[in-house]
Amino acid sequence: MHASIVQLLETEGIEVTYLPNIKKEAVAEALKEKEVLILRSKTTVDQSLLAHAAQLKFVLRAGAGIEKVDLDYIKSKGIELLNAPEGNRDALGEHAVALLLAVLNNIIKSNQEVNQGIWDREGNRGIELMRKKVGLIGYGHMGFAFASRIKAFGCKIFAYDKYKTGFSDAYVTEAELNTISEECDIVSLHIPLTDETKNFINTDFIRSFKKPFYLINTARGEVLDQQALLEGLQSGKILGAGLDVLNNEKLKTHSEVEKKQLNYLSTHPNVVLTPHVGGWSFESYIRINEVLVKKLKNKIQELKNIS
Repeated sequence: MHASIVQLLETEGIEVTYLPNIKKEAVAEALKEKEVLILRSKTTVDQSLLAHAAQLKFVLRAGAGIEKVDLDYIKSKGIELLNAPEGNRDALGEHAVALLLAVLNNIIKSNQEVNQGIWDREGNRGIELMRKKVGLIGYGHMGFAFASRIKAFGCKIFAYDKYKTGFSDAYVTEAELNTISEECDIVSLHIPLTDETKNFINTDFIRSFKKPFYLINTARGEVLDQQALLEGLQSGKILGAGLDVLNNEKLKTHSEVEKKQLNYLSTHPNVVLTPHVGGWSFESYIRINEVLVKKLKNKIQELKNIS
């Protein structure tokens, strides 16, 4: 956590035990008599972790993704989950735009070539984002942040969200998947990782598109079937991709198949890769803390009002 978390909590009269270097096996024991657990994304919150957390009332996730939290279990224990997508949505929105522009305009490729003494203007002619049709899969905080920025390019933006209706606004038009596959030049993913969304973007999804398209993924690597992505790039159905996430982000643990997939992606001229930093700006690092503490403060006040 950004160090500001301690002062922010103590200002609200909360006693803080800050253990940034704790080993995973020691977390369960450390939760004895604790009422609040605040953590980032690497720790799985399940029955084994909370075995000794008899007093726990809140789990605060510093960020948006909650795929490592056993929601059914914490609900059964009366533990409430709070996360902070509001804290890093601006960083994510800007990063997604940066990935898209880098892909469309050959930014990485041309930079590498110039550094090698190659001055190839024609080979790096760009594609304008202006007036393109863009499809968003998922329209929560992150989808909104992306849409509100690319609207300035005159884009027609369609959004599909299985769990929302009537959400058309100044930035997007609510749409079904078949509308996106019929109309769009660009697809950007903004869905959480769940059992339902794993490999949501697969071979059938890619083949359903009427025309070749560009793909941006700043959500989770596992929502995109990586082999299907490679096949789409090889066939030309996917014109280029900007990826902030991978199926397996622990590169040292990659299987031979995963090594070959990453090598293909990292050497492809129309693919831009970043190491899951979309929501990881200097500003969001602090803002996430502010959002979490404000939400916790409000919940504590609600409990006081009830009692």
